[in-house]
Amino acid sequence: MPSRRLQTKPVIGCLKTLLIFYSFVFWVTGLILLAVGVWGKLSLGPYVDLVAEGNATAPYVLIGTGTTILLFGLFGCLATCKSSPWMLKMYALFLFLVFLVEIVAGISGFVFRHEIKGQFRENLLKAIHRYKGSSQSNTDTAVDDLQKNLHCCGLTNYTDWQETVYGQTYGVPASCCHQPEACPPSGLRNSTVVGSLVFQKDSIVEDVSEQEQTRENIYYLCFEY
Repeated sequence: MPSRRLQTKPVIGCLKTLLIFYSFVFWVTGLILLAVGVWGKLSLGPYVDLVAEGNATAPYVLIGTGTTILLFGLFGCLATCKSSPWMLKMYALFLFLVFLVEIVAGISGFVFRHEIKGQFRENLLKAIHRYKGSSQSNTDTAVDDLQKNLHCCGLTNYTDWQETVYGQTYGVPASCCHQPEACPPSGLRNSTVVGSLVFQKDSIVEDVSEQEQTRENIYYLCFEY
């Protein structure tokens, strides 16, 4: 009997070490998700707002998920160190739920990847047609930020603005200009010279989709662990 106990102790010690290491890795992934959520809110805020038409919850979901995983990672380390059966059972249940969420998120992301890009294209087109050049409008600010940061003008090019109410009155927005100080209002309304003053990148949708995909890849990579 004593020899069996001596054989069991090293095994239990090894298992506890592995579980603590896994809990630490789990905690790190929570920290990464939290950081990605904060980064997404600060740097991708305008893009997400346009995708969701003012109801952008993805960064908050990442922040909430990351915080929850951080707390449960610490809980797992504590449960392992204390060897508490009920705490270990609760931790195992949480890991199982995370595994289910991972499967659902992976399938949903794969199935709806094209719909997300189409939704962004549709919402951006609506935002361009509703554009009034108001700094008080979140949508107008999002459109301006997109064009400035991605060096684009319109959905495909600057001619998209010619079909809008704003474009027919004021021309293209100043956020389309290479150098705003070198873009007089008369030039923005002049269809013969405006092409030389504004950005000419082919598609704004592809650039935003690539940045959104980068964030999703980080999200799925974290859940894989």
